[in-house]
Amino acid sequence: MMRRKSSEMTEEQTTARLREAGLRPTRQRMELAGLLFRDGDRHMTAESLHDEALDAGIKVSLATVYNTLHQFTEAGLLRQVVVDAARSYFDTNIGNHQHFYCEDENRLIDIPGDSIEVAGVPAPPKGMQVDRVDVVIRVRRG
Repeated sequence: MMRRKSSEMTEEQTTARLREAGLRPTRQRMELAGLLFRDGDRHMTAESLHDEALDAGIKVSLATVYNTLHQFTEAGLLRQVVVDAARSYFDTNIGNHQHFYCEDENRLIDIPGDSIEVAGVPAPPKGMQVDRVDVVIRVRRG
């Protein structure tokens, strides 16, 4: 019998979390949610989650991983962080925060709290309001 890490959600907690988000707890959603939310806040690409799933013996296609990540994002369980046209990360920390992107490591790091102030945000078009401003600061080892 495998012992569950204290930070891992139980199957019942995972089911409840998916249902509260309006998602049916299918086998693949349950398995992917188990991987995504087991170790606290993290940043995953679809490819890295797919690799992790395969390593865990979960048979799932990359297309299903992409679809599931986008469903979780639309349901408010994840936040998508686009670092360039070819690379997106999915963040389990959906709270208000910004990121450092380590270009030479392809790694996203949270900037804690509200430590960034953005000035000069233009007024949105009539009938719209600014929801949030996402900042990704690109860094390299020096």
